[in-house]
Formats: sequence, structure tokens, C-alpha cells
Amino acid sequence: MHKLMRYIKGYEKQALLAPLFKMLEACFELFVPLVIASIIDTGIKNGDATFIWTRCGLLVLLAAVGLASSLTAQWFSATAALGFGTALRKDLYRHIDTLSYSELDGIGTPTLVTRMTSDINQVQNGVNLTLRLLLRSPFIVLGALIMAFSISPKLTLLFVLVTVVISLIIWGIMRLTVPIYHEAQNGLDRVTLLTRENYVGARVVRAFARQADELAAFVETNDHLKKIQISAGRISALMNPLTYLVVNLGVIALLLRGGSEVNNGTLTQGEIIALINYMSQILVNLLRLADLVVSVTRALASGMRVNEILNTHTTMTDPGAAELAADAENAVCFDNVTFTYRGAAAPSLTDISFTARTGETIDVPACKVPAFKAGKGLKDKVAK
Repeated sequence: MHKLMRYIKGYEKQALLAPLFKMLEACFELFVPLVIASIIDTGIKNGDATFIWTRCGLLVLLAAVGLASSLTAQWFSATAALGFGTALRKDLYRHIDTLSYSELDGIGTPTLVTRMTSDINQVQNGVNLTLRLLLRSPFIVLGALIMAFSISPKLTLLFVLVTVVISLIIWGIMRLTVPIYHEAQNGLDRVTLLTRENYVGARVVRAFARQADELAAFVETNDHLKKIQISAGRISALMNPLTYLVVNLGVIALLLRGGSEVNNGTLTQGEIIALINYMSQILVNLLRLADLVVSVTRALASGMRVNEILNTHTTMTDPGAAELAADAENAVCFDNVTFTYRGAAAPSLTDISFTARTGETIDVPACKVPAFKAGKGLKDKVAK
């Protein structure tokens, strides 16, 4: 996959600015719980309406600046990802155009179409998500822990425990589902391959009355894909209930422990609300990080398949356009040429010899082709 990153060339600025603006948005998001805490502890407690409206205006300002930062980051990441996908698609098309018929037949047209479309789109989507979330989500988690520590070092241990448990749950589910997602992607490729092969070769399928066999093969492949996706869905469906269960238990423990701290005067009610908000931020961003891992895993698999095509070397050497002298008598000369398709048991052409002069149209003697027996009319035409 790292070999494909050269296609980001020309969009380095966008690739750098996108995560920076996302981190700027994250900074504003981390200040929101503190502003809410000040509204509760100062504005509501003292009945100061002016203070409350001032802090509400600050929240609106933070939201507006955060939205602007997020939209800017989205634009930069989308621009870089689209530029990456366009450059990769152009290079892949240019490379496919250099392959010989032997490589094209070996790879298959449906496979090449899949690599050119869905696989490159998957890689492009992975680049987009990586630029937006790879730094932001860990930054929010770490920042929330630091902000919670600044409020209450004792209760921060509860945050660390909840973060570790949620991370272990997500890691365990991801470890089980990522290979299944990879298998599901391969199954989807097989379904796409069968569909395109049947559409392209519809006449051949009907000519040999193979509709029932092709339908049976498609149904079997499609059912296998359904089973894989159901298996992955059952496991991944556990993620949200388990993580929210841990967070809710953490909130209950936070309220129990924090309530005593409030009674002792160590913490305020607003600070308890801020701690709960920070715990929610940790949960949300860990789940986003899990989704990022799934998307990046799929993008890596697609990138490897695209890279396989780019690493396919052609056996056909193109010498370029040869200049023919104006007074040349012969344009093309074949002298005892034998041609065999790769993997074929026997040559398709054997000992072909002919000479074509400039501007002349000729017939190749059919008797030189082992698999074809010419008729009398064609032989007479060749003899002439």
C-alpha cells in the first residue's frame, strides 16, 4: 500500500492541512465541557443571566469555528483523496494499455474493471478517512483524559479504566471481524466477477445452454457471501451495546464517587457534568477509530489488489513507430514465423512466411494454419 502513496504527490499541502484543521476542531470540542461546567457552577448557581448568555454565546462561537474548521478539513481531505484516486486511476489505465493479450486474458476483463472502479474507490475512501480521523480520534481521547485529570486526578483513574476496557472490547471485536470483512470483500469481488462475466458472455452462455449452471454458481456464491456478512454483523453488533454498557457503568461509578466529592466540597456539580461529557467523547472517538480501522483494512486489501496489476510486467515489447523509407520495396516480411498462445498445447500458427509490399493487400495461405483447413475456393484465390 505504501507504494501507492506516491500518487499523493502534488497534494501534499492538502494532506498536511486536513488533519491539522481536524485537530483544531478537536481543541474547540475539548473546551465545550468546561464552558458548560462554568455555566452550571457560576451562572445557574448565582442566578447570573448575563454570565449565562455570555457563555452561551461562547458555545455558539466555538461551534461556528469548529464547524468552519471541520468543513475546511473535509475540503482538504476530499481534494487530496480525489487527486490521489485520479492519478492512480490514470496510471493504472496507462499500465493496462501496455499489457499484451496474454496478460489481459490471464487477468480477465471483469477483474481489471473491478480494480479500476470499486478497488480504487475503496482506496480513495480510505485515504479520505485517514486524513480526517487518524490524528483526530486519538487526540480527542488523549485530550479528554488530560482535561479530566486537570479536574480530578482521583477520578481520572476511573477514566483510564473505562478507556482500557472499551479499547479491549473494540480490539477483540476488530480482531474477530477484520478477517471476516476481508473474506466478505473477496466474496463480493467474486459476485461482481460472475455478474460481469455473465453479462459480457451472455451470447456464449445462451449458445451452450448454460443459463441454469451459471445461475446455480451465482446463487451459491451469493449465499456464501450472505453467510459471511451475517457472521460479521453478529459479532460487530456486540460493539455498541458492550461499549455503552461500560460507559454507563462508568457514569454510575462517576456519579457515586463524584457525589461524595461534591458533598465534601472537593468537586462542583458542573465539574461532574464535564467529566461525564469527557467520558462520552472518549467513547464516541474510540468507536470512530474502530470504524477507521475497518475502512483502512478494506482499503489496504484493495490497494494490494491494485498493486498486483501495476506490478504485472508485460511480455510485449513495443519498439515504437518505425519509420519506413519512401523507396522501401517491402513493408512487412514474415520468415518461418511460429506463434503459440501462452499455456496452449500446440502452436496456433506454424512456419508462416510472406512478404507484403507497400500498399499491397495479400492473403496468408490457410494451409499454414494447423487448426484450419482451407476450401478449394480460398486455395485458388491464394494461388492467384
